[in-house]
Amino acid sequence: MPAQDLSPPPRFGRMADGPAAPAPGGESVLALAAAGGARVERIASRAHADPPGRWYDQEGEEFVLLLAGAARLGFADGTERALRAGDWAVLPARCRHRVAWTDPAVETLWLAVHLPPPPRLDPAP
Repeated sequence: MPAQDLSPPPRFGRMADGPAAPAPGGESVLALAAAGGARVERIASRAHADPPGRWYDQEGEEFVLLLAGAARLGFADGTERALRAGDWAVLPARCRHRVAWTDPAVETLWLAVHLPPPPRLDPAP
């Protein structure tokens, strides 16, 4: 008799399905998967911007892909980078950044992959 497969079945979905962005100025985040310290998120936003002075300063690297809409990311040095559907960015660990703007006319849909911080190396004695 063959061994019974006890692993969970695959999951499927569409990025367009899921919680819509809340009222203008808001965003919703849906965790799609997480393992080994990594996390995959679907983020929907409309007319959203992080408050001035609020920075993401993460210990691990982040990959973001803009699937729909448009956005601008702001950086601690005062620069901004515009993103449109199909654009992606790799934000290194400790890269201070914020969402400066998302399109008020349409939902902006992101795929974000947060990677765990690299292992710390203990200094040699």
